[in-house]
Amino acid sequence: MMRSLKVRFALLLGVSGLLVLLAAAGMLLAVGAAERAIDRTLAAQGRLELLAELSGRLTQFGLAALETAGNPDAQPEALTIARTNVDRALATVDEALAKSVSESSDPQDRSAYAARARPMAQLRAARAILDRQVAQIERQTEPERRQNAIKGALNGFGAMTGQPLSFLIEAERRSMVLGSEEAQTLARRLRLAALAALLVALVFLAVLYRSVTRPTLARIEAVRRAAGAVGRGALDTRLSVADRDELGLLVANFNRMVARLSRREGRLAADRAALEDTVAARTADLRAANARLEAVDASRRRFFADVSHELRTPLTVILGECDLAARPSARPVDHGPAFATIRKRAQRLKMRVEDLLRVARSESGRIELDRQPLGAAAVLAEAVDNAGSEAARRRVRLVFEPGAADAEILADREWLRQVVESLIDNAFRHATGLTQVVVDLSQEGDRARIRISDDGPGFPEAASDLFERFQRGGRPGESGFGIGLALARWVVEQHDGEIRIGRGEGGRGARVSLTLPLLAASADAIPQVRESAA
Repeated sequence: MMRSLKVRFALLLGVSGLLVLLAAAGMLLAVGAAERAIDRTLAAQGRLELLAELSGRLTQFGLAALETAGNPDAQPEALTIARTNVDRALATVDEALAKSVSESSDPQDRSAYAARARPMAQLRAARAILDRQVAQIERQTEPERRQNAIKGALNGFGAMTGQPLSFLIEAERRSMVLGSEEAQTLARRLRLAALAALLVALVFLAVLYRSVTRPTLARIEAVRRAAGAVGRGALDTRLSVADRDELGLLVANFNRMVARLSRREGRLAADRAALEDTVAARTADLRAANARLEAVDASRRRFFADVSHELRTPLTVILGECDLAARPSARPVDHGPAFATIRKRAQRLKMRVEDLLRVARSESGRIELDRQPLGAAAVLAEAVDNAGSEAARRRVRLVFEPGAADAEILADREWLRQVVESLIDNAFRHATGLTQVVVDLSQEGDRARIRISDDGPGFPEAASDLFERFQRGGRPGESGFGIGLALARWVVEQHDGEIRIGRGEGGRGARVSLTLPLLAASADAIPQVRESAA
């Protein structure tokens, strides 16, 4: 058992803990004794102060008695106040003496209290005798006999109080001296005990170092040197197992580890070959990724070509109309149609620039949504109203179906409205042969569902790519940059929602579905279907 390092360290820890407990116990006892000595000294000092106060009160009482007896016309209140002060001082001293006895279990303190009780009784008796003598003197009418009686009373009062007070003061002074001597004796013992404890600790540390610490450190240093040799490639390094303790088991495991490392050295060649195969596979993956990047780059080049076309066409028309309006003419010319055309083209140019700005802000994270509780029906109704004129121009029937109950959501009103308007505008621009667009609102569990459906040709087969930036359906003649669905998906995801595209009912037309989490469902009925048609 003693060969185990755990047992050795446990014994050392136990002995150390025992020494610490003994030292702590001794320290607690010494501190307790010191506190008692200090408390006894402080109590004696407090009682000495009370006795000094009592002496002053007795002197005041004697002077008040002298004044009362020597002056028949004097007020008796001074003597009464002095008598009350003496009684209060006597009671305070009695309480202090009784407290010292109650808080101490030393028989000497009880005998000292009994010895002090008699002087206290003498002081009370002196006060009572002086009271009676003052009353008798007050009845004397002859001044000479009165003065002699006063002198005799005061001399007797001084004789009766002087000796007891001196005895009490001397007793308390001796108590203070004894407490101080006891504290000094305790301090000397503590210094000796501290020196003895220091010597014991030094001896214990020396034994600990020679018996456990130095041999253990030497064996650990041998393991460290062997590990350094293995790290430098010397896999034939081995250590001798001297003891069968924990370090011996560690050395045995170290030897087995080095043996396994030596065996694994032969397997590195195969591992290197496998690694080369992995690198070749990853290289092929990188080539495929480069091909995808080239495709993305081609899409971006096509996007910039589309931007050039989309921005140049309205600018050409605007400049042409401006030239026509600025051409001098001999007769008045109505420039209203020219300005209408300029405004129309400028509005189209503005929409394209705003699309680009929204995409740039969404990609850079500069858009901050102001999400507030609102009813989805009111937002959808506003979007339908704003798209009504375009629907009338294209002779498309635009319908809003709010459902049976409003849906309370936490959303940014302006961005949600812009998303719905953009999806309606996408249907107008991309659906050939379009006759109807339906915007409906419904609730499914804890989600609000917004759907924009049309009766056009629907989305192409690779519809999922339309959510990517600058992707379009591929039909010739389509306007726009291919960013409407991408921006819509970004806004909806910022609202913790989802957006999906697919076919309409019966497989005809296109449908875009937005689902947003509900804040609270409203039970109020929504007005009847609002529509604007051509």
